[in-house]
Amino acid sequence: MASKIIGRPASGLEAISSSRRQFLQATLGGLGLFLAGNSLSGCGGSSSANSSGLIADLGPLGAPDENGVRLPLGFQSRVVARSGEPPTTSSDYLWPLLPDGGATFPTGDGGWIYVSNSEAIPGGVGALRFSSSGEIVDAYPILEEETLLNCAGGLTPWGTWLSCEEWDVGVVWECDPTGRPPAILRKSLGVFKHEAAAVDPATGNIYMTEDQPDGRLYRYRPRSRNRFGQPDLTTGSIDVARIVEGESGAIVWHELPDPEFTGETPTRHQIPESTPFIGGEGIWYHEGLVVFSTKTDNRIWQLDLRSDTIGILYDPLTSPSPVLTGVDNVTVSQFGEILVAEDGGNMELCLVRTDGGAQPICEIIEHPLSEITGPAFDPSGNRLYLSSQLGPTDDISNTLGITYEISGPFHSRT
Repeated sequence: MASKIIGRPASGLEAISSSRRQFLQATLGGLGLFLAGNSLSGCGGSSSANSSGLIADLGPLGAPDENGVRLPLGFQSRVVARSGEPPTTSSDYLWPLLPDGGATFPTGDGGWIYVSNSEAIPGGVGALRFSSSGEIVDAYPILEEETLLNCAGGLTPWGTWLSCEEWDVGVVWECDPTGRPPAILRKSLGVFKHEAAAVDPATGNIYMTEDQPDGRLYRYRPRSRNRFGQPDLTTGSIDVARIVEGESGAIVWHELPDPEFTGETPTRHQIPESTPFIGGEGIWYHEGLVVFSTKTDNRIWQLDLRSDTIGILYDPLTSPSPVLTGVDNVTVSQFGEILVAEDGGNMELCLVRTDGGAQPICEIIEHPLSEITGPAFDPSGNRLYLSSQLGPTDDISNTLGITYEISGPFHSRT
């Protein structure tokens, strides 16, 4: 779901109907994957979740197109950027190496901006600006400070991008998608191996994953808001999650004593009773619910912010169609549909269905060492951006990724 750039007209995407929340509730609550007695309150299933026009109704993938992308009937792909090359003749900016997490932001002229992290050394963030007709009109950096391994991140309700550094003393940078003003270091969001972030617009709390074998789930709580109602990201506290019992159900939060890791104990070890989430990856907020992935066990999780309860949406060991492996980046459509990108696997982007199964909606062929990164819809919901981080190579040292646009009737079928 796209976020709004401050001071610019809101797009129609922001008028999210109650039916969309009902769909996400069905996806998140009706799966039968939770431990007995631990179904999430307020997340009951809905038989209308698979009505016509939703992604679950798309047909099987067809033959590869000229870009090596398999898509359902009626969809097409185009390459919008290649690492090390200028995406448009209007700019000499070179698209970054190892493109990773991404998001879109509507602009006041009816266009939009797609931003993409660079999981390289040095890292950074690049941006593609599109006109209302979908033409690339500009390309430029939005994070030029010396950063490392900018993996995933998260969009904010006030129209900025949080870029997360994935190394042991990684931090978060807040970036304006227009590239003006310069990016701001947000050390108050903690110092650890950041993966991704998701903001609750109601509270200003920020939920963050950690890509460690014994990583944790964190929550940043701002102490105040500014005159625009935006949370203050200069001071606040960070909590770490603990599941009370088993693998789902109620959770409690414990405040970290040293969130900026100034001592000798990493954040994930500061509260010994906190719950490990093994290999935290993508995370996304949608209408009071947070979805995130853990790569080591290939699980998709859901956190209900109203009740502080957590459950497992997808587990390949129990799924009726366990085609999703190597879970990584996560995005949620305007209708609440959960899409998960594969790091390796079959190089697929998959829908997590209401029955706990997975359904591929896109596959990139002959990219054997790559991963799909940065999935994000444009404001209309009919264009989807993503990258193959390493491209079609069998050389693990390659850093030249390819960024694609997938277009078609994701939600406009009758």
